[in-house]
Amino acid sequence: MAYVIGVDIGTQSTKALLMSAAGDIIAQASAAYQVEQPKPLWAQQWPEVWLDAVYKTLSQVVSQAGVAAEEIKAVCVSSLYGGSGIPVNADIKALHPCLIWMDRRANDEVDWVREHVDLQTLFDITGNGVDSYYGYTKMLWLKRHLPEIWRQTKYLIPPNSYVNYHLTGALAVDHSSAGNIGGVYDIRQRCWSRDMLETLGIDASLMPERLVESGDIVGGLTTEAADLTGLLPGTPVVAGGVDAAMATLAAGVIEPGNHVAMIGTSMCWGYINKSTDARNGLISMPYVHNGQQDIYIFGGAITAGASISWFRDQFCAEDKQAAQLLGNVDVHELMELQAAKTPAGADGLIFLPYLMGERSPVWDAKASGAYVGLTLSHTKSHLYRAVLEGVSFALRHNMECGAKGAASLDPELIVVGGAAHSDLWMQIIADITGYPILTIEQEVEAPLGGALLAAMACGLVADVSEIRRWCKLRRRATPDEARKQHYDRLFAQYCGIYQSLKPHMHALSDR
Repeated sequence: MAYVIGVDIGTQSTKALLMSAAGDIIAQASAAYQVEQPKPLWAQQWPEVWLDAVYKTLSQVVSQAGVAAEEIKAVCVSSLYGGSGIPVNADIKALHPCLIWMDRRANDEVDWVREHVDLQTLFDITGNGVDSYYGYTKMLWLKRHLPEIWRQTKYLIPPNSYVNYHLTGALAVDHSSAGNIGGVYDIRQRCWSRDMLETLGIDASLMPERLVESGDIVGGLTTEAADLTGLLPGTPVVAGGVDAAMATLAAGVIEPGNHVAMIGTSMCWGYINKSTDARNGLISMPYVHNGQQDIYIFGGAITAGASISWFRDQFCAEDKQAAQLLGNVDVHELMELQAAKTPAGADGLIFLPYLMGERSPVWDAKASGAYVGLTLSHTKSHLYRAVLEGVSFALRHNMECGAKGAASLDPELIVVGGAAHSDLWMQIIADITGYPILTIEQEVEAPLGGALLAAMACGLVADVSEIRRWCKLRRRATPDEARKQHYDRLFAQYCGIYQSLKPHMHALSDR
């Protein structure tokens, strides 16, 4: 029997999945960690944390599976969007934490780009816009604020590229990770844009020369990495890509029209298309399959599951204690019991989930969270339901903007990630978006996409359509027309509230 491993480096944990060539899950492992947030709106991580988690989870799945190392034919590593990339020296050692996707510190650099760069040229070349979400603005922050680190930096590399280097000794950047940086990547030519790099004042030599497809083999496992993981030296390591796109592949998205919402710490909704237009307000990068032709176009909220975690930690101490006393009960189940009894629309309460600024389609680093419509009659259950609805409104907002550029969208929406555990949330999403909701039966997402690419790279799977057999989808929710009409009215309020509060949000952010 032959096996492969998919690994995904997430924002708060790394997960590994060992699968047979037939698509059976043999072993799983995870390792948790925390994002460093030294200042408000900052978010960073030392890459050694990710590397240690990859070694740990690889070792665990190899040990748990009990299969011979020679039967494990390939490994594929995907990762969170690494924002600035990791500034490394010539030995590929980190000089500073990576400014990850949710970091919002580069607002002055955004203003500089708007003043000094022809935005239409930027849109046309990169397929992306201007915001502190994008890696190139974070790179400019490093250059401006940490000149000594910048001077010592040999390369700026994504998280999976860093890990792949330490697994194999070979340095390469996959096209999806390169494109997601925005600003420095030519989406049409599928290469670094020397013109944009020069315009931005970023030395082209900081971008590793070797660009590869997500399904390409970067190199073979080193003896040291093999000792740490239990795998054989020389085991092929496949490039992987950005986790949102990898999770989209895991859901069976292999052709235009398919679309998926990944709702974990953040929310990403995306689809694949042959062309892109930055003016629609979404993010574009080559897809992790057929990346020379297909573009993955997505948008999303910075704080989706993070909004849930914030609410749980700040307001649900009693629920936590009750869950512990009850034993095998998740605190979120208790939080939802009463929220499920609360009417759709939370009795006129709307939540804006902009707790770290917001990405698409509003692109506002100074946006902030808000409850609007709060009265003495509202309870904690209303507040929690409003959070679920607010993130779902953010999803619909992205879907409506994204639909402007999509050739077509399938009549069903696939949802993956932690949110899929919640029947209540799946129904709310169905009612707000108007789409029937499908979820994957296996709780695997991005690592499943990695396992598929690993299987293809070593010839165990002939065609990407095999993913349709590997992942099992099931219907979770169907829109209720009466609730849909009610939510349509609230969605208009949701969009209008942001516009009305925007100047006040910005004034408060200058505290």
